Amino acid sequence: MNATTEQKLTGADYLKATLCSSVYDVAIVTPLEEMEKISQRLGNQVFVKREDRQQVHSFKIRGAYAMLASLNEQQRKSGVVAASAGNHAQGVALSATKLGINSLIVMPMTTPDIKVDAVKGFGGEVLLHGANFDEAKNKAIELATEQGRTFIPPFDHPLVIAGQSSVAMELLQQNARLDRIFVPVGGGGLAAGIAVLIKQIMPSIKVIAVEAADSACLKAALDAGKPVDLNRVGLFAEGVAVKRIGDESFRLCQQYIDDIVIVDSDEICAAVKDLFDDVRAVAEPSGALALAGLKKYVEQHNIRGENLAHILSGANLNFHTLRYVSERCELGEKKEALFAVTIPEQKGSFLTFCQLLGGRTVTEFNYRYHDKGLACIFVGVRINNGEQEKVEIISELTAGGYQVADLSDDEMAKLHVRYMIGGKPCLPIKEQLYSFEFPESQGALLKFLQTLGTNWNISLFHYRSHGTDYGRVLAAFEIEPDNHAFEAHLAELNYDYHNETDNPSLKFFLTN
Repeated sequence: MNATTEQKLTGADYLKATLCSSVYDVAIVTPLEEMEKISQRLGNQVFVKREDRQQVHSFKIRGAYAMLASLNEQQRKSGVVAASAGNHAQGVALSATKLGINSLIVMPMTTPDIKVDAVKGFGGEVLLHGANFDEAKNKAIELATEQGRTFIPPFDHPLVIAGQSSVAMELLQQNARLDRIFVPVGGGGLAAGIAVLIKQIMPSIKVIAVEAADSACLKAALDAGKPVDLNRVGLFAEGVAVKRIGDESFRLCQQYIDDIVIVDSDEICAAVKDLFDDVRAVAEPSGALALAGLKKYVEQHNIRGENLAHILSGANLNFHTLRYVSERCELGEKKEALFAVTIPEQKGSFLTFCQLLGGRTVTEFNYRYHDKGLACIFVGVRINNGEQEKVEIISELTAGGYQVADLSDDEMAKLHVRYMIGGKPCLPIKEQLYSFEFPESQGALLKFLQTLGTNWNISLFHYRSHGTDYGRVLAAFEIEPDNHAFEAHLAELNYDYHNETDNPSLKFFLTN
């Protein structure tokens, strides 16, 4: 089975391939569970497809096995190679072991030990190479040519897509009364597989694609009319952190997907919490992506009384990521608001401020003495009615004579400022502030300091690990704006960065 430029596979071709697939030699039929709490909250029957129950804790085993099982005797003897930082790697390793095939998995140097050990545990040989997935992929393709191995792509191949289609077949067998199915999108293999099969059997069911805002490669492709490269992708939901959607998966998504919804990291964190609260599943961020999209779509379109399913696509979670999830889930659920509030520097100001909040719960209060005039506080407040209640709080505080700024959507405030209150310099200095993404690998900080720290004075530095492949850093340097020599060194550093000097939350709390 192969898709060519001259003759693209039809929906009927994919249906036949799915029915003939041997994925159940290694995969299991995963349960479709009702989420009672969130069903009641949303006014719909919400069901979760538990792909985290697979042996490799993700759906990737289906597509990997479908392609590996199709190899001829010579291809099996020569072995296979794949590139992945996580779920695809484990799916290929286990599938190859089951079929008696040697597997080599190229993983980026930054891959956490827990994922490397998991691949080895499933019988795969691991080669750590490159700083990111693209470099690992290029190495894997090079090795495929050099060693005569078959390259197993993570999503953009008809056999892989057909293997993922088995998820849709199970959904129809488990609940044929579904109105909509929400599917996470990375490279598009799962979404394409589910959409093409659903539309062959029950086209009345709507298939909704869900993407993370910082890796929305399907949305970019739909807007452009063809697959395009994103300039950069966020790595929080690393399972869907793909710069370019697959050609075949895009063709199918463009033809069969009914709609698309985009969610941010805070909304994903809220969905991780929902899954734990409702069915005690601990999803990785990309695994909770579809539920985050379901919740947002229901709200946007005022959907009530429908049967809605979403795919919990994986649970290969780096444990330390839970700290970040815990900190951000209330913001994602619109149950917490963050403000910068200027209050008089005098006794009783905090009490008066809390009285103005009308009995609302203060979740966070950060402050450090600066001068005898006014104090700027960083405050979190628990809310129940989302944006409407935020507007009410701002109005009440403004009427009370306070200056208020809403920081609930300010990434610098949520990521750095809340941990650095009181950091204004004692003397006026000219500085520029930058945010960086550091690869979590040995020597990353040393490289930073050797490239920048010996040339300009660092006047501020904050780093906090969230257990992902990349660390987030906020740093300030004593330089004038538009310093060309500094910009040249940033280019040499080759880390993703942004100038944050004009960020309002930094002006409130960290800069003069």
